[in-house]
Amino acid sequence: MMEDEELEFVEDLEAILHLTPEVQVAIEQVFPSQDPLDRADFNAVEYINTLFPTEQSLANIDDVVNNIRLKIRRLDDNIRTVVRGQTNVGQDGRQALEEAQKAIQQLFGKIKDIKDKAEKSEQMVKEITRDIKQLDHAKRHLTTSITTLNHLHMLAGGVDSLEAMTRKRQYGEVANLLQGVVNVLEHFQKYMGIPQIRQLSERVKAAQSELGTQILADFDESFPAQGSKKSGGPSIVLRDACLVANVLDPRIKQEIIKKFIRQHLSEYLVLFQENQDVAWLDKIDRRYAWIKRQLVDYEEKYGRMFPEEWCMTERIAVEFCHITRTELAKLMRTRAREIEVKLLLFAIQRTTNFEGLLAKRFSGSTLNDGPGKKPEMPLEPTNPFLEDEDNGSEKDEDLDRLKKPKAPDNPFHGIVSKCFEPHLYVYIESQDKNLGELINRFVADFRAQGPPKSGTDEGGAVLPSCADLFVYYKKCMVQCSQLSTGEPMIALTTIFQKYLREYAWKILSGNLPKTTTSSGGLTISSLLKEKEGSEVAKFTMEELCLICSILSTAEYCLATTQQLEEKLKEKVDKTLMERINLTGEMDTFSTVISNSIQLLVQDLDAACDPALTAMSKMPWQSVEHVGDQSPYVTSVIMHIKQNVPIIRDNLASTRKYFTQFCVKFTNSFIPKFINHLFRCKPISMVGAEQLLLDTHSLKTVLLDLPSIGSQVVRKAPASYTKIVVKGMTRAEMILKVVMAPHEPCVVFVDNYIKLLADSNPETFQKILDMKGLKRSEQSTMLELFRQRLPNPPSGPDSGPSLTFSAPTPEQESSRIRKLEKLIKKRIQ
Repeated sequence: MMEDEELEFVEDLEAILHLTPEVQVAIEQVFPSQDPLDRADFNAVEYINTLFPTEQSLANIDDVVNNIRLKIRRLDDNIRTVVRGQTNVGQDGRQALEEAQKAIQQLFGKIKDIKDKAEKSEQMVKEITRDIKQLDHAKRHLTTSITTLNHLHMLAGGVDSLEAMTRKRQYGEVANLLQGVVNVLEHFQKYMGIPQIRQLSERVKAAQSELGTQILADFDESFPAQGSKKSGGPSIVLRDACLVANVLDPRIKQEIIKKFIRQHLSEYLVLFQENQDVAWLDKIDRRYAWIKRQLVDYEEKYGRMFPEEWCMTERIAVEFCHITRTELAKLMRTRAREIEVKLLLFAIQRTTNFEGLLAKRFSGSTLNDGPGKKPEMPLEPTNPFLEDEDNGSEKDEDLDRLKKPKAPDNPFHGIVSKCFEPHLYVYIESQDKNLGELINRFVADFRAQGPPKSGTDEGGAVLPSCADLFVYYKKCMVQCSQLSTGEPMIALTTIFQKYLREYAWKILSGNLPKTTTSSGGLTISSLLKEKEGSEVAKFTMEELCLICSILSTAEYCLATTQQLEEKLKEKVDKTLMERINLTGEMDTFSTVISNSIQLLVQDLDAACDPALTAMSKMPWQSVEHVGDQSPYVTSVIMHIKQNVPIIRDNLASTRKYFTQFCVKFTNSFIPKFINHLFRCKPISMVGAEQLLLDTHSLKTVLLDLPSIGSQVVRKAPASYTKIVVKGMTRAEMILKVVMAPHEPCVVFVDNYIKLLADSNPETFQKILDMKGLKRSEQSTMLELFRQRLPNPPSGPDSGPSLTFSAPTPEQESSRIRKLEKLIKKRIQ
């Protein structure tokens, strides 16, 4: 029974002490504790297991129990102290609460008194200001009434005067009076419900309508249609009538302007009819001379009749341009077969000059076109497309004729000349034909002059035809942009692309020397001769200079084509910019560059082939002592010293491509050298030492390849040096493995794996062949090699390569230095 009661007590206690998560978090923030007994999720079993993890720890149970009892006793004392301290707190709290309630009641009473006094004060102020407000409203209404009556009086009197002046055609007085009446009438818009006000408004509208009709009749009488007898002309009455038209409906003003301009240009339509000789493009100057005379005549006769803000002179010129554009377009459609390039350019030049004169004389305020673009700033003159477009081509007659204010600065640009755009195909076809003839002339000139001569300034330089081509391109681009920035520019770009490709293939690729093999190859015995000059490269010096010239030209074309694309995009309309793309042509020139470098590499590589063949056929097993470098090394070095300085000097302006040549040659020569090294079998110890000495000599030459034969020694690029060191070090390691004794076999195999880091059994087989081992010995070695290989890594990324690391370049160079010292000792 006692146990049951204790269990019930514990359950009740747990129920009472169960706190919400929010309360528990607040307690932890106020009273942070690391004691497990303070945790909300306290577990007695886990806590006891923590205190007694093993049976041996039960020996301390008395100490643990005593500590817990001491802790309980302290907690009881703390609780007792707190409870005693809170005995009088409740009574003090109730007393403080009662005092606070009394203070609140007193404060509430004071606030109520203040509110009552404020209401009384507000009521008193309202009574005082009631009469003042009434007086203010009365004053405002009275002022409004007086103002309205004054306006009504002015309106009534103004309408009467307006009707009387209209009948007498006193337009000077009407202009000022009508504006005042209209302004006064605006004040009565909210009173239109009153019959008298509405009647006055209708009378004003009737007067305006009568004035408009009367003024138009006066102008018709003064400026009758073409062919009628003129009975009037400019007068003060018409000048005042224009001032009245400014106040009337804008349609009246537009009608006056339209009729006057039509009457003023009626003679033009008769003189330059489609069937008249002066209407054709060859006499286009007469059109512009006629309008110039008409504008001067207008300024003398009618300049003061129309208000200045009407811009009548500009309106006449603009209407003339619209009529001229329409008439010329119709005429050119009818006689399209008679349009020639010179005639078209002449007409466009005269038209654009006239548009330039309009821009100088007028502001373009009567046009709806927005402001033009800002003029482009001239760039640094490094090639035709970076030079000032107004310089460098002044000798060209067509370009001189087409000089005019740039389109973005001229608001009248294209107002007439736009009619020529549909016929610019004649110009495009002409440029297509001219460029075709230019390319053919370049081909003929190249065949007549031949390749650049060695030892002259021509070798390696950019071909003159390249500069001529791009200068002509620039001229065409400037001309076409002045004619149109729309579809004709796209058509011209297509022509440019066509002849860039033709230049690349006909002039550049078509003149690259062909790689033909010589009929009488060099023999091994001739290679072993030390006589300088006994070996000849495949390409002559002239051919090498030609390849370098073509490479330099292609590099110039590549850079200039990119700038040509940028300039074309600047000239063409923004909506057509995406259609200009010369990437394909730039890729073509890149291909020419790559082919040129490959030819240079193949030439030098082929010149070294006989020497490497001689190396592989030498009896390396019978070499008795180590001497100077072998004849084949001398032959290779001689070819390098013959070709590389020529190539470097001719590629001085394109240094990066000379570096590419060096890299490609090294990447081709070193693997070929290693392959021929494997063919040298069998090799004795002394023969391997001689080959190692030769390999080191070739390595030294290759490292100095970029500056060989040069008075100015430059440090080779780090990337190139890395390729040479890596490739030639492998050749040295192969020879070191060959020099190592093959017994014991395990040491030999481990040494091979360590030095070469090559898991290919075929390479190991070649090393054994170089050592001259028998097949039975090779089989044992191969089996041991497969056993000693490290296990390849597992997983999808695993490959046939080894996982061990190759020796560092420092370690390899240190080993090579030791080997060189050993060779020198043996030589001594």
